[in-house]
Amino acid sequence: MSLERPDSITASAVTAREEIGKAVADRIREVEDARELKKVAEDVLPQLEKFLESYEEKRLRRVRAGTIIGASGFGAGILGLIMSASLTGPDLEAALWVGGLGITAFTVGLGFILNGLLFTKPRKGLEDRSPDARLQNLLDAGYSPPAQPALRAQTTSNLAQPGSVTEHTTLHLKSDR
Repeated sequence: MSLERPDSITASAVTAREEIGKAVADRIREVEDARELKKVAEDVLPQLEKFLESYEEKRLRRVRAGTIIGASGFGAGILGLIMSASLTGPDLEAALWVGGLGITAFTVGLGFILNGLLFTKPRKGLEDRSPDARLQNLLDAGYSPPAQPALRAQTTSNLAQPGSVTEHTTLHLKSDR
């Protein structure tokens, strides 16, 4: 579904991204030496990238991390089991530890994959109210505000007169009678 124009939240998100980009660019311009630039490149930019990533990118990152961890754990578990078949004594104990850690890493990797696939969901979207907005725009197009009297400067004599909050509120209502 396409929208004729972005809503105010989308526009503010785009503006926020632009402002963040400008702030980072300004910060990089202020860097005085290579060591400081390296710190910005290694510490700030990856965090900024994670902050701005979409949920699809986040999901893919989690599935990739889970695949790497799971495959490493699976390999270590297989290695530990193969080693345990031919070793005895303290070496057998070490091989079983390697196998156990491998199985643990494998299950952690599966957890990352499941998290990425099942639980990384898009943020709750906003209800599409563009038809309501178009209707309101049409209503607003036919509305002309009543003429406003020239503004008077506020003086202490004006302030002393008591006034009502509801004073003059019904003057501009049209009567059907």
